[in-house]
Amino acid sequence: MRLREEVTLTPIGAEWAVLLDERKGRYYQLNPTAYALLRLLLDGAAPEQAAARLVDWCPDAAGRAERDTAGLVAYLTGAGLLWDEG
Repeated sequence: MRLREEVTLTPIGAEWAVLLDERKGRYYQLNPTAYALLRLLLDGAAPEQAAARLVDWCPDAAGRAERDTAGLVAYLTGAGLLWDEG
């Protein structure tokens, strides 16, 4: 997966980030979990792998990690920010 050319990812501190959709002039704030998942996805992890890493970091997320990861991918893809090359 990759961000579309018109999208800029800007970290805010170590854990937060914003995405800027330059086409629409719209910002999207990413909380620490969403930012960590997005970094994994952009580094080549499949959504299932990213969800598994989330469970490694936070065992309490075991019941929702795959659903939350799929939701993030669907939201960012639907907003035109993320491109699934697979």
